[in-house]
Amino acid sequence: MTEVKKELTKDLLALSFKELIMKMPFEKITVKMITDGADVIRPTFYKHFQDKYELLEWIIMTQIIEPIGPLLQNGMVHEALVLMFTSIEKERDFYSKACKLEGQNSFESIVKSCIKQIILGVIENKVTGKKPVHAWLTPDHLAEYYSQSMCFVAISWIKSNMVIPPKEVADIYQYVIKRSLDEILSEM
Repeated sequence: MTEVKKELTKDLLALSFKELIMKMPFEKITVKMITDGADVIRPTFYKHFQDKYELLEWIIMTQIIEPIGPLLQNGMVHEALVLMFTSIEKERDFYSKACKLEGQNSFESIVKSCIKQIILGVIENKVTGKKPVHAWLTPDHLAEYYSQSMCFVAISWIKSNMVIPPKEVADIYQYVIKRSLDEILSEM
């Protein structure tokens, strides 16, 4: 199977999944429903994804996280955040439904993992050969910290019906992340 055909198949499965999540809760969606909607057989699904959670992760990675990677690598954090929030907003109905997924493989844990992967790559690329200021400030800990904060903002924004424009959410995130709590409290 060519790489293009693999990606087209994944796109069909993702489209079917997105259509289903608009009609029913994530928990009720089966692999068979996804493959029927994509007009492929079940073994085709399993050639690409282990389960529907991995499919959701693939959607988040390819449509939200990977596009912001080059911006983050080039120090364009604000632009990356605006792109991330804009991409989510474009599919607001899908992400509003998907963020209701809770439990062991929650939407939050999937998003956090995806964000952490991209941030960890950026950090490791930037700090190669450098010694941290503090032993605890490892690339993994930093990636975890920033992925948790970014995930919190994204999910809170989704759950509040995305009433604030993407650029403003990015501005708010950067405002908070660049200041100490003392600074923020003194500016309130």
